[in-house]
Amino acid sequence: MFDAGPFPEHEVLERLAQRGAPALRCDVVGQVQAGGNVLPLYCLELGATSPDVPAIGFFGGVHGLERVGSQVLLTLLHSLVERLQWDAALGHMLEQVRLVFMPVVNPGGMLLRRRANPCGIDLMRNAPVEADRRDVAFFMGGQRMWRRLPWYRGAVGEAMQPEASALCEVVRQRVLGHRFALTLDCHSGFGAHDRIWFPYAYTRRPIECLPEIYALRTMFRTTHPYHDIYIIEPQSRQYLTHGDLWDHLYDTAGRSPGSYIPLTLEMGSWIWVKKRPGQIFSSLGMFNPVVPHRLRRTMRRHLTLFDFLIRAAISHRNWLPETGARDGLRETAMAYWYRSPGPGRRHLA
Repeated sequence: MFDAGPFPEHEVLERLAQRGAPALRCDVVGQVQAGGNVLPLYCLELGATSPDVPAIGFFGGVHGLERVGSQVLLTLLHSLVERLQWDAALGHMLEQVRLVFMPVVNPGGMLLRRRANPCGIDLMRNAPVEADRRDVAFFMGGQRMWRRLPWYRGAVGEAMQPEASALCEVVRQRVLGHRFALTLDCHSGFGAHDRIWFPYAYTRRPIECLPEIYALRTMFRTTHPYHDIYIIEPQSRQYLTHGDLWDHLYDTAGRSPGSYIPLTLEMGSWIWVKKRPGQIFSSLGMFNPVVPHRLRRTMRRHLTLFDFLIRAAISHRNWLPETGARDGLRETAMAYWYRSPGPGRRHLA
């Protein structure tokens, strides 16, 4: 599916847009220039548009080297498009939810095989958010010294890059306007374990929707007790960064507590390198499974999570904690995530 061409993810996306039309709606929400090419920023949608239904947004390819994030979302989209041809139950489900996809947020970075966008800016360090300088990860937390070095944030006072702005506008216009909203951003590269992170990345302060995240985590664990491949934790347990887009979107959303949950899937790529150390010498090898059977395994590995999140969004009224239960859940979550031993001493499930 992703074997041919210099930029197969865009080709797959465009084929899916044709195959899924008209049920799969496809819009160009921006464009960027890279290597003499003008590349569109695509947003695809399935399902209802009424603000009374929940919405869930799936995002990938923010970092151009982390192609597997785009690929797992295109695999999900491929499955949904093919099911549209025969699955009546899927049609009924899509009447109850809005699914929004930006599988390739940074097409220029992907084409050029760079983490940053074509201007040299790391899109996940590009939002106007300042971390506590006493705790922020040196250099990798975001730097303004030189755009040719990794993790460059952009100049002080400079507007966000077009890719970052497009992502924010899609979230605000197509996801946050709904009764309940959830987003999942797919990355790779940190550690040897798959992680599900939630904000904040700029501070160790707990997020306001912590009770809802803990309820969602518990429901996933009880529903899929043998699918225990994820470490679920706040990103701040690992490191702090400037300019995180999801910190920015959450803090500017103006939503009531628990009505918007931002999540990040961080696929642990170190295990792929450990099993095949030679791939470290490839520009893509640090962040993606290179061996075909490992790529296929990764493509199916996260479908359970994606399906769970869609169903959880549709059924949010059945599990979101009531006002009187939030304080107790918050205390439990605080003890679990914020008062337990640090990340070097034990893993959190």
